[in-house]
Amino acid sequence: MTKAETEQEQQIYDVIIVGAGPAGLCASMYTGRGMLKTLVIERGMPGGELLNTELIEDYIGFESVKGPELARLMAEHAKKFGAEFVMDTVEAIARQPDGEFHVTTQLGKTYRSPAVIITAGGTPRKLNVPGEQEYAGRGVSYCAVCDGAFFKGEVLGVVGGGDAAVEEAEYLTKYAEKVYIIHRRDELRASPIIQKRAFRNPKIEVLWNKVVEEIEGEPRGVTQLSLRDTVTGEHSTLPAGGVFIFIGFTPNSGLIKGHFDHDAGGYIHTDSHMMTSITGLFAAGDLRVQLVRQITTAVGDATTAAMAVEKYLAERRDRSEASEEQEPVGSA
Repeated sequence: MTKAETEQEQQIYDVIIVGAGPAGLCASMYTGRGMLKTLVIERGMPGGELLNTELIEDYIGFESVKGPELARLMAEHAKKFGAEFVMDTVEAIARQPDGEFHVTTQLGKTYRSPAVIITAGGTPRKLNVPGEQEYAGRGVSYCAVCDGAFFKGEVLGVVGGGDAAVEEAEYLTKYAEKVYIIHRRDELRASPIIQKRAFRNPKIEVLWNKVVEEIEGEPRGVTQLSLRDTVTGEHSTLPAGGVFIFIGFTPNSGLIKGHFDHDAGGYIHTDSHMMTSITGLFAAGDLRVQLVRQITTAVGDATTAAMAVEKYLAERRDRSEASEEQEPVGSA
């Protein structure tokens, strides 16, 4: 066998997992335990959003653990059972006529497998203002459930006007002294019942027609927000110990080539086995349609998807063997 043929053979796997956040790492641990040749493709270090999370206190079994440390433990667990990791950016996932998937990457590689689990998550939309990146994890957050408990007694800003922003603002009042909803318009987009609850909450105040132009702080974290009035152009400051940004979340489902069932936001519909409408393509974690998006839900999805892949591949082999047995034997 030539070197080129050997390299091509090495690019064939039982299952390819796209994304190495909590869902991808959990899925790869289970597929490795199931003796499936597993490839995990992640554009950076394993861990996903865990790497951007300072402290986690809502993952069962860990009263308190740093995000990067939990990522390291998960990755080591997956590697122990044979999962192979490649650092590259996936550009397309395409199912071929024979049912095999081709996963192509930015570095020009094409990996092949009969099953794929996409756990590529999504990306919170950013304000793209000065200080946002600098204070990420030190006062700038995109998840109230994840980080709200770290802001007890603080004054907080919540940027956005949809259901997520208003619901998260209400959630933050469990911990904060005061929560300001900062909205660029003069009315919220959230549903009436959600707005009603917020307006009844004495800890919530809406700052109408305002946008954040800069997030300011000191080494320990955020101290104030610089605001601009969208109508008058007037500038003001809001002293705050943190800001939660909820202006949208973009699921990374655009990697899938061909039609698949999804909702209006691009989140993927799956069946109870986590299979998408494309046979052999499974989804787990934040890019799947579901009520909440937490580490616990991600690893739950991934467990189901990994087990389902094992069953899917076994049934696929059985069908292939049965088909071969039924083929007529040619005469000599």
